[in-house]
Amino acid sequence: MSLPSDIVSPLLAWYAKERRILPWREDPTPYHVWVSEIMLQQTRVETVIDYYHRFLERFPDVFSLAAADRDEVLAYWQGLGYYRRCEALHRGAAAVVSEYGGEIPADFESLLSLPGIGRYTAAAILSIGFGIAAPAVDGNVLRVVTRLMNRDDCIDDERTKRAVEGELREIIPEKEASAFTQALMDLGATVCLPGGAPLCSRCPWETLCAGKERWEELPRRKQKKSRAVEKRTVLLLCHEGAVALRKRPAKGLLANLWEFPNEEGNLTEAEISGRFRGPVAFLGKAKHVFTHREWHMTAFRVDLAEKTEEPGLLWVKKEEIAAYAIPSAFSFIKKEL
Repeated sequence: MSLPSDIVSPLLAWYAKERRILPWREDPTPYHVWVSEIMLQQTRVETVIDYYHRFLERFPDVFSLAAADRDEVLAYWQGLGYYRRCEALHRGAAAVVSEYGGEIPADFESLLSLPGIGRYTAAAILSIGFGIAAPAVDGNVLRVVTRLMNRDDCIDDERTKRAVEGELREIIPEKEASAFTQALMDLGATVCLPGGAPLCSRCPWETLCAGKERWEELPRRKQKKSRAVEKRTVLLLCHEGAVALRKRPAKGLLANLWEFPNEEGNLTEAEISGRFRGPVAFLGKAKHVFTHREWHMTAFRVDLAEKTEEPGLLWVKKEEIAAYAIPSAFSFIKKEL
């Protein structure tokens, strides 16, 4: 079953009236689209906007990003989470400069060869940044299409994604590829919603949609595995206006980022007092959810009489802490500084 071509005109007419005004759309260069799409992965639009402005003010083009120090780039990403995205973007910029003379390639396979760019991001850069008719298919688009066509295909199956890509390629208008791609994005984000009832009365495809009565069943997905839970104790070690940080290992979760010292298990205040000289204060509890695990954290502040000499610690003045890329998992601790 193919997508009918008569869905294109009502979608574009709807988009012309209802499109979201977003900063990366006002000047959709390939670089701007690339940065925005990487930032938007698993992150809400409202959260990304301020980060996008700040990031581009410091790194306005691929050359400035490629030339920047890795730790500085991570610091400008701080708070967005999923830091591997940022590291891949940084490496990708360096590759564009070294391999393509600073010109982002307008070719699907070349884009796929860059770090952190998958099929969806490559197609988004091509269609929005270059105006090339390349269908960008993500979870939002798959949800919209499977409901429109009343399909039970599992959208986690790569075959489903490739099939939808192929069908969209047949109908995407070559002269309006950018508008078509962004219209599908907006339809999935603002009308055919992922976390609640779709707003069918606002949908340009209301009379064409075969699956709107089954919105609670569609799209079909694989059952997710439950996340592993890890208990951790986080320590805000303080001494004369400085706090202790520690760099995470070069591989694995949150690789190479800075963190407040922490360890497995939920230690008691008495256990911490037995290890350090100085008053101990309970700061609270927090939970942070990663893709495949959860951290359940208990936090304490320790005002040390003298700096601990534990290996791997770096003492940083409180006013300089913003220069270090600290994962959002520890944002509840930063509020105490």
